[in-house]
Amino acid sequence: MAIEEPAYEVVQKLDGAEVRLYAPYVVAEVVVDGPAEDAGNAAFPILAGYIFGKNKGAQKLEMTAPVTQTAAPVKLAMTAPVTQTAAPGGQLVQFVLPRSVTLATAPQPLDPRVQLREVPASRVAVIRYSGFWSQANYDEHLAKLQAALRTAQLTWTGEPVLSRYNPPITPWFLRRNEIWLAVEESAQR
Repeated sequence: MAIEEPAYEVVQKLDGAEVRLYAPYVVAEVVVDGPAEDAGNAAFPILAGYIFGKNKGAQKLEMTAPVTQTAAPVKLAMTAPVTQTAAPGGQLVQFVLPRSVTLATAPQPLDPRVQLREVPASRVAVIRYSGFWSQANYDEHLAKLQAALRTAQLTWTGEPVLSRYNPPITPWFLRRNEIWLAVEESAQR
């Protein structure tokens, strides 16, 4: 059975990457302190608690993919980007909620660290790779994505987003990881 992902359309192929248009989607997110390599493990029990019923109504939600991670802004606003990243503000880790869930219908979290937010429609450049997370692997693929964008004369904005698609028990060679960079609609570098 396939795990649900946010809806998107591939609108441009790049050298080893692609540009996608994502429809809006809802996330549950938490900011955790510490380095990027530890953020997923620190955030998982908090966010899993929410989708497994630690919410008003004790509603259980299906697990979806990806789990995203990006540097957190120093202060989160309700309109902040949805990502997990590394920054002085910590790491922002997000679980994408099922497509059937809207911000209005999502059960309210009981844990005050969990915030709900709708991610607006977005244009994102994406590179996919496999393996366990390591800073070297991440840096290598981020550089490849940025090079592909430069070659295509596309301008990116904001922090990169690490997106992970597999359960922790998945062998390294079967893992799907992606790095996302927001891309300006028609800007040329």
